[in-house]
Amino acid sequence: MKIEVVTVGLGYIGLPTSALIANNNIAVHGVDISQHVVDTINQGKIHIVEPELDKSVALAVEKGYLKASVKPVEANNYLIVVPTPFKGNFEPDISYVQAATENLIPLLKEGDLYIIESTSPVGTTEKMMNLIFSKRPELKNKIYLAYCPERVLPGNVMHELVHNDRVIGGVNADSTQKALDFYRQFVKGELHATNARTAEMCKLTENSSRDVQIAFANELSLICDKANIDVWELIRLANKHPRVNILQPGCGVGGHCIAVDPYFLTADFPMESRIIAQARETNNYKSFWCAEKVKNARLEFELKNGREPSISIMGLAFKPNIDDLRESPAIHIAERILQDSRDGDIYIVEPNVIEHKVFKLTNYIEATNKADIIVLLVAHKEFQNLTFNKNQIVLDFCGVVN
Repeated sequence: MKIEVVTVGLGYIGLPTSALIANNNIAVHGVDISQHVVDTINQGKIHIVEPELDKSVALAVEKGYLKASVKPVEANNYLIVVPTPFKGNFEPDISYVQAATENLIPLLKEGDLYIIESTSPVGTTEKMMNLIFSKRPELKNKIYLAYCPERVLPGNVMHELVHNDRVIGGVNADSTQKALDFYRQFVKGELHATNARTAEMCKLTENSSRDVQIAFANELSLICDKANIDVWELIRLANKHPRVNILQPGCGVGGHCIAVDPYFLTADFPMESRIIAQARETNNYKSFWCAEKVKNARLEFELKNGREPSISIMGLAFKPNIDDLRESPAIHIAERILQDSRDGDIYIVEPNVIEHKVFKLTNYIEATNKADIIVLLVAHKEFQNLTFNKNQIVLDFCGVVN
């Protein structure tokens, strides 16, 4: 079977995308640097938690349309779906995109389509184009290059990959059209044509907008705490206004998108992105504030009872009902609580993860029953119907109780 598509990166987006394409009877060769990931997929299994993904991968592998390897092969279409983290100084790191591109350069031929799906700073697609042509000048104006960011919600990825609209921008009109034709094979949502720079900016704009909106909700929660007002009730009432839609506060912002992408703008446009930068500071501060609230509650308990309390930390993922811990503020809060602990027992709960390389995990019911202080960080479905006794202190930073 001739390979039509190579996807580089088999993580939370790359694997679902590969499975979707393969189940449209298009031969896909997935590439990942992890041999464990490759072996797992080739067995028709998955290494991440995402509803319906297990069935999709199993079917695609069984049909023979999906295979995985640590090395790319020759194809007609190449998708870059690798991480784009930020460096220690909050500058974007596109080294994974560049490394993936360099591995593909020897395989490219006239008529091929190269697409970046990884979230990237404005101008990245053009940089990769220049890199390709610097090493393969004979391909100039003979291959197609485009950018098409994902915009899916973890927990509903398989549905949204098919039905969500996509923004697609090529380095020229022909590249845009080539990419549109490619995505039409498996996307039912509307495809919006633009250029590569605008498509890159669109992805950053979407996630920066969400970050600013969450920062407003988190800032309200800080104000309401000082003013002795129930922020959850306040937001419910304010949202009764026909043109107001305030989001829910939490213990910060995590994930590989909203917690990262705004830095791609603040790094390149520092003077023009002051609201975006402040939103990042507010959302980062919220996790520090939550940890301080726990510290104060622990000190008050110790003064009142003459012993250090046992504490349950409920949730480590960056959002409810998933196993994704990337950039999770709950992780930072848990680390701060553990650092401040002396003699009290600390129970850490994450029902979507079997084990963690740093934290010893406890069953959520056991942790609830044993704790003097219960710290709700993530509104997982398992926590929604928990009951607490009158002697327990409940610090709800994610609206479970409310």
